[in-house]
Amino acid sequence: MPTGTRPFRQFVIKVHSRCDLACDHCYVYRHADQSWRGRPITMSDATFTLAAERIAAHARTHALAKVHVVFHGGEPLLAGARRLRAFARELRGSLGPVELDLHVQTNGLRLDDDFCAMLAEERIITGISLDGDRVSNDRHRIRSDGSGSYDDVVRAVRCIGKADHRTAFGGLLCTVDVVNDPVAVYRALAALEPPAIDFLLPHATWDRPPARPHGGTDYADWLIAVHQQWTADGRPFRIRMFESVSRLAKGGVSLIEALGLGSSDLLVVETDGAIEQADWLKTVAEGAADTGFHVATDSFDRAAAHPGVRAQRQGMNGLSDQCRACPVMEVCGGGLYAHRYRTPSGAEDGGFDNPSVYCADLLKLIQHVQQADEMAPSHRLSPHHFDQLAAGFGAVEAVQDLESVELDLRRTLLKAAHRAEPRPAGAWDALLGLSRTALGAALREPYLRAWALDVHESTVTDPARPAEVALAAVARTGGSLTLSLPLRDGSLHLPGLGRLIVDEAAVRAVTVSAAQGHVRFDGREVEALPSGVRWQPLRHLSTDGFRVALDDLDPYRDQWRTPALHRLTATEFRLWQEAFHAAWQILRLDLPRQAEGLAAGLRTITPVSASGPVGAERGRGVFGAVGVALPATPEALALLLVRAFQEAKLDLLMVMYDLLGHRADRHPVSWSAVPERLDAILRETYARLAVVDFWRTRARRAADAKGRAEAVRRAKAASEGVPGALDTLREHAAPTAVGRRLLAGMASTEGVFDGAL
Repeated sequence: MPTGTRPFRQFVIKVHSRCDLACDHCYVYRHADQSWRGRPITMSDATFTLAAERIAAHARTHALAKVHVVFHGGEPLLAGARRLRAFARELRGSLGPVELDLHVQTNGLRLDDDFCAMLAEERIITGISLDGDRVSNDRHRIRSDGSGSYDDVVRAVRCIGKADHRTAFGGLLCTVDVVNDPVAVYRALAALEPPAIDFLLPHATWDRPPARPHGGTDYADWLIAVHQQWTADGRPFRIRMFESVSRLAKGGVSLIEALGLGSSDLLVVETDGAIEQADWLKTVAEGAADTGFHVATDSFDRAAAHPGVRAQRQGMNGLSDQCRACPVMEVCGGGLYAHRYRTPSGAEDGGFDNPSVYCADLLKLIQHVQQADEMAPSHRLSPHHFDQLAAGFGAVEAVQDLESVELDLRRTLLKAAHRAEPRPAGAWDALLGLSRTALGAALREPYLRAWALDVHESTVTDPARPAEVALAAVARTGGSLTLSLPLRDGSLHLPGLGRLIVDEAAVRAVTVSAAQGHVRFDGREVEALPSGVRWQPLRHLSTDGFRVALDDLDPYRDQWRTPALHRLTATEFRLWQEAFHAAWQILRLDLPRQAEGLAAGLRTITPVSASGPVGAERGRGVFGAVGVALPATPEALALLLVRAFQEAKLDLLMVMYDLLGHRADRHPVSWSAVPERLDAILRETYARLAVVDFWRTRARRAADAKGRAEAVRRAKAASEGVPGALDTLREHAAPTAVGRRLLAGMASTEGVFDGAL
C-alpha cells in the first residue's frame, strides 16, 4: 500500500440478507445487482468474528480513536436480539480501547420492549425507516402481500422513544417521493419526536432517472418545503442533509455521503464475508460494488487500493467538467457517486464522469439553504456580555449588545423579504434606500422581523408594508417622502406612529407624505382629516423616564400563543398606565438590576387575552416586545415583564447559537407532569433565574412577616427542581461549547437555586 493511505472509518456489516418487507424502492432487491440471491441468509458467527478482527486491525494500523459500524441487511433485526447482542459485545471486545459508534438501520417491525431494552443496554443507536404519514409510507413500504407497514413501524418508533429506551433512538430515515405532500410527511415524522430525520433521495442513475411528475426540480422543491417548515418550527431536531449544506458552505465537513468533496471512508461486509464498496452502487450494475476481496483473506488496507475505491477518493479531480464549473461545487461535491452513472455510449460520456442525475435539484436546494443561512445575524456578542447574560441577567451594555444582534437580523431579513417579494419596486426602493438614521428607526420596530419573515417564507403578500415602514421612519427622523399606499382592510398602519382608518369603501389608496416630522394624508394634516377618515395614534406607557409603546394597532402584532387584543378603550388604557406605573416602581426600587436591563431592551407591550396562570406569552421573532395579559396586581405585572423579557433574551441567544446540539428528546422535570423537551427545560430554567431573583429580593424588602413568608414560599417554589434540570441538560443535551458555557453561567449564579435568603 502507498504511504499515507486514507483509512476507512465506517463499516456496514450485513448481518442478515433477507427482509420482511417488500418495499418497491429498495436498492438491494429492486435494482441492478441481484447478488443477494446467492448469499447466506444470516452472517455466521465465524464470519462475524473475522469481520470484527479486520475492523480492529484496521483501527490499530491507522491509530483510529473511533470507528463507526452499522448492522444492516436486508433486515438486520431478523438476526435476532440474542445474536445482535453477542455481535455487539464481540465487536467491542475486539476493538479494545478504540471507541465504537454502533448503529443499526431497521424497518422496525421486530422491535418490542425486550428488543429495545437490549439495544439501549448495548448502546446500539437505532435508525428506523419511515416515509411519513400512513398514505405516504404505505405507498412503497409494503409487505409481500401488498399490505402497508405504517401501523407497525409507528408502534416501533413509539416503543424505542420511551424514556427507558430512548438513548438507543437515533432517528428516522425517509425516502423522498415527490408524489407525497412534503409538509404532511414532515409533520407526521416530527409528531413522533425523533432526535433526527434523514431524508434520502431515491436511488437513480441517468439510465434509470427519477420520476418527475411536476417539473425539473421536483426534489428540490419538495425538500425546500420541508426546510421551510423545519425552520419555522425552530429546527427542533437534526436534519443532516440541511446541516451538511450549512457546514460545507462554511468550510466544514459533510455529515452525509451525498454532499461534499470528502473522500469515501466506508466499506461493506456482506453476509458471506465479501468486502464490498458502498451498497448504493448496487443500483448501477450487477457487481458494481464488488472488490473481489474477503475478510478471510484480505485486509481493509488492500481494499483501499481497489480502483473503484480510489476513483471515489479523487475529490474535485473526480468530478465532471460541468461540476467543476458549478458555483456550489464544494458543497454539492457532485452528489452521491452512484447518481452520476450513465452506461457508456457513443453519444454520451459513460461511467461516473457526469453530474448527478439530481443536479438541478441539488443546485436549487443548496442555494435555498445558503440564502436561509444568510438570515442568521453576523453580529456576535462579546464574551463578557455573553457571560453576563448566561448568568441570567445582563447589564445595560449586554442587553444593548443583544439588541444589536436583533437589528442586524432584521436588516438581513428585510433583504431576504425583498428578494421574495420585490414589488412594488418604488416602495421597496424607498425602504432600502433610507438614510442610516431612518433605517435604524425602522429596524427598531419589534414586529418588523415577524412581517419580513412571513414575506420571506411566502406566507403573506403585503404590498403596503414596505411603504408604511419607510414613511413612518422618515416621519420620525426627518427628511421627506411621498408614496401612494393601498389600504389594508380599509386602513393603513405607520409603525411607531399609528393607524389611519377610512370608512369609505370606495377609497382604495391614500397618498401619504412624510416631511420634517409631520405626516399628511392626501395633503391633509392629521388634525384636518375629512369625515369618515380617522387617525388612531400609537399610545405609550410612561413613568420616571421609562417609555414603552402599548401596541394594539400593528397588523403583525398577533405573534403570540393567545390572540392580541384589539384597540383598547380609553378606560382600559388608563388601567394599563396605572398598573405599569406601579409595577415600574416595584422594579425600579426593589430590583434595579432587572429594571436596568428591561429599560435597555423593552420597546413594546402588546396586550393579549388572558391565558392561564402565567399571563405572558412568548412570540416569534419579536425581541423587544412582550405579549402580556393585564394581571390583577402591579406586583404580578412586574413579575410578568421580568419573566417575559428573560425568555426573549434566551430565545434570541438560541437563534444566534446552537446551544444544545439540536437534541429533541424529552426528560422528566419536577415542574411538569410529563417529560419535557430539552429546549423547553432550558427555557424554563433560564426564566426561573429571574423569577427566583424577583421573589428573593421581594422577601428581603417585605414590609411585614406575612409578605416575607409569601415571597420566601414563592422563591422556593420557583427554585425547586432547577439544579436537577441543570444536571439533565448537562447529561443529555450534548451541549455545544457555547452551550456548556451558558449552562456554566446559569449554575454560577450564586445562591439563586439553593433556597437561601
